[in-house]
Amino acid sequence: MNAFVKRHQDKIAATLTCFDRVVITGTLPDIAHAQALARHLRGRDIRLFDYPLWAEPFREELRANAERLAGEQGLEIEFIRRHDAFRKEARIKQILAERGNHPGLVHIFSAMESCPSFRPWHDKREHRTFLKPTQGKCLHFYFYFIDEQFGLCYVRVPTWAPFRLQVYFNGHNWLERQLQRIGIDYRMADNAFLSIDDPIAAQKMANRFQTKQLHRRLERWARQFCPVVSKFRAGYHWSLMQVELSTDIIFHRQSELAPVYERLVRNAVHVVKAEHVATFLGRKLTAAYNDELGNDFSTRIQGYTHPPPHGTREPQTLRQGRADAQSGMYGQRRHLLQTPPMGGTSRWRADLQARCHEENDLQPQRTTKANGCRQRAIHCVPGESRCP
Repeated sequence: MNAFVKRHQDKIAATLTCFDRVVITGTLPDIAHAQALARHLRGRDIRLFDYPLWAEPFREELRANAERLAGEQGLEIEFIRRHDAFRKEARIKQILAERGNHPGLVHIFSAMESCPSFRPWHDKREHRTFLKPTQGKCLHFYFYFIDEQFGLCYVRVPTWAPFRLQVYFNGHNWLERQLQRIGIDYRMADNAFLSIDDPIAAQKMANRFQTKQLHRRLERWARQFCPVVSKFRAGYHWSLMQVELSTDIIFHRQSELAPVYERLVRNAVHVVKAEHVATFLGRKLTAAYNDELGNDFSTRIQGYTHPPPHGTREPQTLRQGRADAQSGMYGQRRHLLQTPPMGGTSRWRADLQARCHEENDLQPQRTTKANGCRQRAIHCVPGESRCP
């Protein structure tokens, strides 16, 4: 049993561990890298310097496909001119408030974003022509939709080769659909469970997540939103780019959660630094960085303190986030069908179960490596056994 849950078990109504945010990358092995694309073009008697001409029909096909899908659903493709104009998630939330949560296409965004590309190059000294990897910009489509099994998802489709896809879904949305199917009542705030009638059955359902079912869904979404996949024999290869595992801890009363949550947040202020936040966002601070970077602890720990309708007996949920060390949260990738079982190879992103009670008890543990990933935890002064 989790040490935090064990210490507060008399105050906790239920716990539920399941996948949270999951981001998957789809690559076409036939053209995934420069050598593969060069081999693909030469096999069709296409000059490497004609690579742009070869790619243009695919771009037009993807544009036409997006316009067709939008027209069939009565939607308008929304072009994002400035990336800081608004958050896509907030816009989707507004649309869902009017549309409802029934399955189907919700909205389509388009934006000019960076993408991997290739440049034909001729080496005069070696007398050979080849492709060099480079970065370019192309139009991307974001297809937001509600799947009958996985809930709200999106597929990001670039319109330029090598057509690397990005797919997102949330494990809590998937579990919500499963609970609806088997008739277990629950209440949620955002994507956290506030109450579950049968938490044991819900946990068993979460543990039975099937990657093969997900793989079939990915293939369907690729055909629907990126039809150029039919032109490449190997199809898409799916890799886990980011996987989060979270535990929802449901307290009986808000008044019992409040003092614990306050101490945990205080501990987080001591241990979570700007460089850790940058790592979480996939960035790395260097000496050349001259801007400011702040901390947002909502990504580490979430407390839901909505006003209770019946006094202090309203259940409150505390979320502890974990990152699967095998799944590429810090750049390491693993093939989708080789995903380890839930809970088998996971670790805390930041050990917010600090065995401390007062600020003066905090002592940062030196940075260590786990599975090749740097991590930092906080522990108490030697001999101190108090916990929040």
